[in-house]
Amino acid sequence: RAVAELEPRLFSFNNPFGACPVCDGLGTRSHFSAEKLIPNPELSISQGAIRSWDRQRPYYYTILQKVAEHFSIPMDHPWNELNKAQQKIILQGSGKEKIDLSYVDERGRKHNRIMPFEGVLPYLERRYRETESNYVRDDLAQYLSNAACSECGGSRLNEISRHVRVLDKTIANITQMSIGEAENYYQNLQLEGAKGEIADKIFKEIRERLHFLVSVGLNYLSLARSAETLSGGEAQRIRLASQIGAGLNNVMYVLDEPSIGLHQRDNDRLLQTLIRLRDLGNTVLVVEHDEDAIRAADHIIDIGPGAGVHGGEIIAEGTAKELAKNKNSLTGQYLSGKRKIAVPKQRKTSPKPDEKIILTGASGHNLKHVSLTIPT
Repeated sequence: RAVAELEPRLFSFNNPFGACPVCDGLGTRSHFSAEKLIPNPELSISQGAIRSWDRQRPYYYTILQKVAEHFSIPMDHPWNELNKAQQKIILQGSGKEKIDLSYVDERGRKHNRIMPFEGVLPYLERRYRETESNYVRDDLAQYLSNAACSECGGSRLNEISRHVRVLDKTIANITQMSIGEAENYYQNLQLEGAKGEIADKIFKEIRERLHFLVSVGLNYLSLARSAETLSGGEAQRIRLASQIGAGLNNVMYVLDEPSIGLHQRDNDRLLQTLIRLRDLGNTVLVVEHDEDAIRAADHIIDIGPGAGVHGGEIIAEGTAKELAKNKNSLTGQYLSGKRKIAVPKQRKTSPKPDEKIILTGASGHNLKHVSLTIPT
């Protein structure tokens, strides 16, 4: 298959030229979910197992009665006890087989209809697509779930983009790596001859940007991770890494607890990054409770004496050593060791030591089929 000359926009899912035509570059497609429509499969159809098609909506419930009667589907059996074929008829329809779906409306008029049953899910999809009412769309949206696009597999790119390779990797392969894995990959990636000369500056820029992200403790994130799934701390550290990459100076940065949730190893990297940002000629103002961050600061402002409405006053300021000598500073007393958080000599024992909370095969974002047992 012949393709046009490769351009940068071909590899951007934000550009129509490179985006997957099925999902428009989103990587996911919304679909009506049986799990959301039937949250309690232990209920029967007559008990309201199928939300929005229960007795409170007589028209839809009558349709289900007609379908159940035609196919001998028991209305009073729990949904999870119906066989797969019966569930499929209700959810996906009767195919070409026609059913008597005649009904009497609220005014007593009879409507004769002999036709295939569309199925609950296809009906909801069609109604959601065709309605012009925001109220109806909002009502139906509660049954929507997102799944990876079947065309691009979540890569967001069109077919041509997905088949371009640098050595053995496509751009989709690389974006599925964690930032740490990608940094290692580009550190070892070498192209020969003219290709190497062209790619050298590009690879250098990529390596630097990946290193900035690793230096703020984000090596575990994948490059394909959606921004809306990031925690506040992760999003803040990404912005921090981008600022370091920009190389700006004479800028004041205000950071709110950037160390929250970090492993000690990553916390050390973060502090070095903040120092580097300062050394570029910037002012870095950090709101922190982490001891290492406080000790690394050039100047500390201790606000208290209590929290919230009980504080708000400057109790002390200076270096960590100066605060440690200040009797008025509660923070200083902990820095000097005069006050300590006592470790209990004996931990509380559970009244039911044999009971456990067990998570099996937890997956999503950073979790890859993790199993965990937690004593209660």
